[in-house]
Parts: sequence; C-alpha cells; structure tokens
Amino acid sequence: MPPIQNFKTIPEMFDIVTKKLGSSKTYLKHKVDGKFTDISFQEVRDITENFALGLASLGVKRGDKIAIISENRPHWYYSDLAILSLGAVDVPLYPISTADSIEYMLNNSESIGIIVSTKFQLNKILKIRSKCRNLQFIISMNNIEGEVEKGVYSFDQVTEKGKLFKQDNPSHLQTNIELAKEDDLCTIIYTSGTTGEPKGVMLTHKNILSNVKAALEVVHVSDKDLFLSFLPLSHIFERMAGYYLPLMCGSTVAFAEGIEKIATNMGEIKPTVMTGVPRLFERIYSKIRRKVDQSPEKKQKIFNWAINVGQDYAERKRNGESVPVALGVKRKLADKLVFAKLREATGGNLRFFISGGAALARELGVFFEAVGILILEGYGLTESSPVIAVNRPNDYKFGSVGKPIPGVEVKIAKDGEILAHGPNIMQGYFKKKKETAEMIDKDGWLHTGDIGVFDAEGFLLITDRKKSLFKTSGGKYVAPTPIENLFLGSKYIDQFIIIGDKRMFITALVVPDFEALKEYADAHRIAYKSDEDLIKLKQIEELIEKDFASFQKQLANYERVRKFTLLSKPFSIESGEMTPSLKLKRKVIEERYQDLIEDMYQSIQQ
Repeated sequence: MPPIQNFKTIPEMFDIVTKKLGSSKTYLKHKVDGKFTDISFQEVRDITENFALGLASLGVKRGDKIAIISENRPHWYYSDLAILSLGAVDVPLYPISTADSIEYMLNNSESIGIIVSTKFQLNKILKIRSKCRNLQFIISMNNIEGEVEKGVYSFDQVTEKGKLFKQDNPSHLQTNIELAKEDDLCTIIYTSGTTGEPKGVMLTHKNILSNVKAALEVVHVSDKDLFLSFLPLSHIFERMAGYYLPLMCGSTVAFAEGIEKIATNMGEIKPTVMTGVPRLFERIYSKIRRKVDQSPEKKQKIFNWAINVGQDYAERKRNGESVPVALGVKRKLADKLVFAKLREATGGNLRFFISGGAALARELGVFFEAVGILILEGYGLTESSPVIAVNRPNDYKFGSVGKPIPGVEVKIAKDGEILAHGPNIMQGYFKKKKETAEMIDKDGWLHTGDIGVFDAEGFLLITDRKKSLFKTSGGKYVAPTPIENLFLGSKYIDQFIIIGDKRMFITALVVPDFEALKEYADAHRIAYKSDEDLIKLKQIEELIEKDFASFQKQLANYERVRKFTLLSKPFSIESGEMTPSLKLKRKVIEERYQDLIEDMYQSIQQ
C-alpha cells in the first residue's frame, strides 16, 4: 500500500495519521506486568501533544536541541514526536554511552535539555550536569523517587504542565506543526565512530522522508503489517525502517523486551515484518544447527534432506525456472516435516526480515530462504538516512545489497569506493566543515568509505570498508570481511577477526561458540571447569583447527589463517570493541589484544 499521504515533514505525518486512525487502530504494543498492552493512535497523539506543550512551557522553541537517551519504548516515540512537532531538533544518544561521551555530545550539539529513561541514565546526567554548558532541564521518563534537583522533572510532571499550558495556548502545537518545512533540520545523530570523536550527522525531514518513500516503492508495507522493534531507535536504520516507515503506512509496532527475549516476543506478537542485523540471524542459525546436531541420526538426515530440497526449490523459483512436479511434492513434504516448525518459531506470520548494519553471509540468506523466511539485505550509512540500496522481495540476490533505491544515484569511483547522491544525503556534520568536505564532494556525492562493484544484473556488491583493506608485507591486498564471514559459517565460532596489515601472514582472534564447544566436550567426555579452561585444552584446539581446514580450502594461499587464538570473552558494545550496530572496532581490538597478537607471530617465526 502506498503511504497514507505524501508527507513533507514528520510532524505533518504524525498529525494526519493520528487524526485519521484515531482510536480505531492500535499503534503501539508494549509489555506491562508481563502482558502486551495496546496503545491506539489517538492515545499516542494525546500523550505526545501534552508532553510537547509541557516542553513549550519549559521554554522549548523552534531550532532548540533536545537529547533523548532511552531504550526502545513508547516514551521514545512520544519524546521524538513532541520535540519535532515544536520545530525543535532531537539528538538521540545510545543508552550504553558513557558519561564522558554524553558530556561531549550534549556540549557539541548545544542541547538545552535531555530526556532520560531510567534512574541509571538520570544519574549519569546528574554526574556531568555542571559541565554541560547549555543544559537547562532533565526529564525522566520514569517517576522520580525522593528529593529532586532543580530543573529535573518526571515525564508525567511535564505532561501536566502541558495540559495547563494548553488552556492559554490552544493552537500552539498545531501552529508549529504547520510551520515545519521539509528542509528544516530534524535530528543530529552522532556516529558511533570506530576512530576519533563522534560526529553529529545533520538530517532534515526531507532526507529521512525521501528515504521512507523510496523504500515503500520497492518493499510492500500496509496498515495490516505488525512490526517487532528491537534494534536501537537511536540508530537511523531502526528509526527510519522500523518507526517512521510503519507510521507512514498506519502499521502497528510492538516493542521487544530486549535481544535476549526476541524469540519469546516473536512467538507472542507474530510479526509480519522485522528489521534485523546479521548477528541476529547468525544466532538463530547456530541455535537451529545445535538442536539438529543433538537429534538422533534419522532426524538429522531428514533435516539435511529438507534443506537441500528447499534450496533447490528456492533457487529455481528465484531464477524464474519451472519447478518439476516431483520437486514440488518433496518441498511440500519438507515444509510439513521441518520448515513449518522453524517458521513457527518466528510467530508464523513473518513476510520478510530487512537486514542492515553489516554484511550478511550469503550462506545465511540461502539457508533461511530454503526454510521459507526471506531476508532482504540492504546497505546504507547514517549519513544517507540510511538506505542507499536494498534487495526487493521479487528481485534479490544473496551476497549483494540489492539495487539502488529510487531517487538515489550510485557510482563506483576509480579506486573502487562507492559514491552516492540523492535527497537522502545529509546536510553535513554539525560544526565540522572540514570533515563534511571530506565526506561530501563539491558535486554533492557522498563518499561512503566502502569498496564495491556492480554485477552484470545491476546488484551492488560490497567488498569491504576502504579503511579495512590491508596489505601484507608480501605485497598482497586482503579484504578481511569476506574471509571473516566465511569462518563465521562454523558452528563453533561466534565472533572472528583477522589480523595481517604489514605482516607476512594472517592470524585471527576467535571467540568460540561456548555452547557448541561444551556440547562437543560433554559428548566426548572431555573434562573442563570453566570457559577459560575449555579453550586451553588440546582436544578443543584440534577441533577448531580441523574446522578451519574445511574453510581454508576456499581461500587463496595468502588469505589463509596461519595461527589463531581463542578468547574466553566475547567482544561487546559495553567494552568498546563493537559499535551499537554490532560492527567490530578493528583498531580498538588490535590495540587491546596487541600482546596476544604479537605472541602468535612470534610463535610461528621461532
């Protein structure tokens, strides 16, 4: 279904959609006392309006910057829509941000207020409040217990202020909604930054809504769809594809309780569309494989037969070939015996996943397609609002990120870098002219920093990050991402990063899948006391080496991993080794594990 209307600004979209759907339809679902509770479009409108007017009573006006630091919940929507409806600019921050980085971003963005979710987040802000030059107020989404500092309010207190403000200013919000222009600054989103200090990406209403409209031209979404939201709303991918896009179509959005409850929530909500990242699909796949490996041999054979049938069937359908009758019959049987049960784990109603944030291994796409779950991989940056290219439900190729979306031009520079041009390209980095000029050239082309090519059919293939490419001391260029994705296909590997810049050969740091290792150890009566103990055992090292050998065959000699080290703890966002979109911070990891890396090279050279 096309959008409800061709909106030019987010406040206009909020205003018209909530008026049109009112109390007749559920907009949001969230858990209250263990049960999903419905919130109608009308309720969202009423709460947002009162909160917006409460902000106005605190002095918020057009162009002011207000930060939000919160997990995904209805109050994120209320806060965002209220800020934008007043003509102000919001500055979303990740809940995992440290007090020091929050201080930098609040000062850099000149935020006059911040809305926080919990007492934990509130305490972080109170700790740095005196150092934040422009900060005038703090609002807690939760009620505040005990004594409160001056300028600190609860969400409910601000909405009450809004009700009083409305009595004397009944048309204040509507006036500001109508004043909004498509080229007005909408948000400043700070890039997580794998190096250096964060940069504030300036996006207008036009940047974001042009991306929503283009996405809806290639991916069918309607008011019948139900989204499950779990990726952080502070990231533009979830905000555009999992929040503004459903709003434009009048869809319903349910909030997951967290990544650890995704499987449970999918079964409860039965979503039709979900955004995700490769890490989610890797986890689902690993869980399925482990369960199969624990099954009796007969069940394993049935499962493997079904997957082969499903892949053969899906490939023929994808290529437009006719499906032999016998294969069609086998596919129905495979579906009954295996696939239907796997789809039921996602709720049974899922039409497709949209994957972004990092490269999706081709093997994962092929596996889930065989089961009857389509993963549409896309590509983009915060700086492009975010989508540049995406696979379509009826035109996709695994291993690619699809074709450019309508209105966005893409070309490949002489050095292989992907360049993009269109209405979705940011206005620049806030107060950083030099960095903006490095990212966007004089003709308006965004230099993505990614290396890629178009294939003969027009699908865009990402080779690697420009900065990630490295050269061995033997003069060979290596693209790490394809190699890392290859090894992530192992059921014994959870995270994997290769090292080799200016080195004679490649080594790797490996975070094993400890559940899989423990199952192997228990089955072979290998004694161990802890994860640290397990990875030191010779039998485990030999198991990983044997597993490695099967993957190494697919690589050129200079791409092969000569030595690896097993790590006892996973890379994480909290430790600073991953970005919020779950990309590994290569430079941070290499610095943190420098001694281990040197030991690997020394052990081979001795």
